[in-house]
Parts: sequence; C-alpha cells; structure tokens
Amino acid sequence: MAEEVEDRAKRVFGDRYEKAVAFADLLTEHGVERGLIGPREVDRLWERHLLNSAVIAELFPEGSRVVDVGSGAGLPGIPLAIARPDLDLTLLEPMARRVAWLTECVGVLGLDVTVLRGRAEEGPVLDRLAGCDVVTARAVAPLDRLTRWCLPLLRPGGRLVALKGESAEEELARDAEAVRRAGGVRARVTTCGGEVLEPPTTVVLVEREDQASGRDGARRRRKDR
Repeated sequence: MAEEVEDRAKRVFGDRYEKAVAFADLLTEHGVERGLIGPREVDRLWERHLLNSAVIAELFPEGSRVVDVGSGAGLPGIPLAIARPDLDLTLLEPMARRVAWLTECVGVLGLDVTVLRGRAEEGPVLDRLAGCDVVTARAVAPLDRLTRWCLPLLRPGGRLVALKGESAEEELARDAEAVRRAGGVRARVTTCGGEVLEPPTTVVLVEREDQASGRDGARRRRKDR
C-alpha cells in the first residue's frame, strides 16, 4: 500500500487500522478465487472498497442497530464494523458460500457482528430484523427495488443508506415515485469522505415515513381531491 493511502486509512480506521489491514489481506488472498471480487479489484482494494465503505460511518448515530443487506464480500458491512465498533451490525446475505466467507472474516478479525443467511424481503428475516435504525447496501439493486426490500426493515423514521455511483441523482429522479410508494421520504443524494477520497463516496439517503407524518399526508391528499 502506498504511504499516502496508508495515512488516509489510518485517519479513517484509527486504532483499529490493523483490523482493516487484516481484512484487506483476506480479500487479497481469497477474494478472487472465491468469486468475491474481480481480478482488477485487488490493486484498488483500499480506495475503491475499504475506504469507500468505511467513510459512510459518519451517517450512523451512536449505537445504531444496522443491517447490511446483500453483504457479499463484506462491503460495506465489515469496514463499517471496523470503523464503528459501537454499532449493532448484522450482515445479511442469501448465498451460502458468501455467508461462509463472512462468518470466517468475522471470526478471524474478532468482530462483534451477526452474520445471517437470507433475503431482506423474506418473512422470517423481516420478523427478526424489523425495527432497525439504519439499513445499508452497496451494489445490490436499483433504488426502486432496494427501497421496497429495505424500508420494511426500518423503524418509522429510520434511514436507508445506499452506496451508489455517479449516476445517483439520475437514479433517484427516475425512481422517486417508487420510493414514495415504498414509504420513503426525504430522499436525497450526499457524499462522504471527501477529505480522504477522490471521488468521495456517493450515497442515497431515504428515510422511512413515520406513522404520524404518513397519516397527516394521507389526510392532506384526501382533502386535495
């Protein structure tokens, strides 16, 4: 790792930097052969994956109950867990071989994280995880499907933190009506980590409509008819 990238990584991970190094080593050694990352990703693990994931930590309130939907290789969940050990974090993944990988990583890194096999839209998963404070996801699905799957896991007023690319504004505009139908409000695009990443991480934030505002909105719509 270049010295300049190392300095930025230490700023993000602090005294848990060595755990981030250990995770990067695991991905470097096993990620390609286990189908978790592409061969070209190995040389850009830190900026494109670890730091890109970890800088969203600033969006999570202290002690939040968090679900990483479709965790896959552990992104953004494992870098987030390293940067923010105060979070009550569940890595949710449907594929058995990736669940095995996540379980191995959590054990090797000594993280206090739950690994669960399943899909966000499944009844047993919803029963177990509903009422969380934040749901996050990276490269899982377009925003219309993502909000349909993830918002039911949130408590009223909870937040979806979806890592997206440079076309986030276009995607949000395209799927705005679907987001509203799913119960999403105050949807917006923001960036994280501008002081350590170029470009910074682009994130779409969507809150789950709280019950009181939902009733008020329904009343206003009826009055307008």
